[in-house]
Amino acid sequence: MKTYNVLASRSPHGWWVLEEPTLGAISQVRSLDKAAEEMLEPVAYLAGVPESEIAINVVPQLPDSFTRAMDAARESRRIAEEANARSAQEYRRAAAALRSEGVTLRDIGTLMGISYQRVGQLVA
Repeated sequence: MKTYNVLASRSPHGWWVLEEPTLGAISQVRSLDKAAEEMLEPVAYLAGVPESEIAINVVPQLPDSFTRAMDAARESRRIAEEANARSAQEYRRAAAALRSEGVTLRDIGTLMGISYQRVGQLVA
């Protein structure tokens, strides 16, 4: 199966203009999620192969400001996920420390501000 890259750029009128540059296939769609489906037939026709033998990879042409913001958002999410994992580990360690001292699950929950059921999960 051969994959064709279709460039998608936003027109001033709100349409996505689609182009497969090696074959010269062009089209347009209102919604980007329809781009691959829209380009399947013209790309297959111009390539001279059945539609079942090709795949369409849509490559949106986006402003640098969007790309920078998305990169920053992904990095922030990655950092947050790491912080959440460390936080969960510390909660488990804190609960285990009290449990090893013989403190009840209910009292640990009260001290940590969580339910005793959650404490049970943390120390299991």
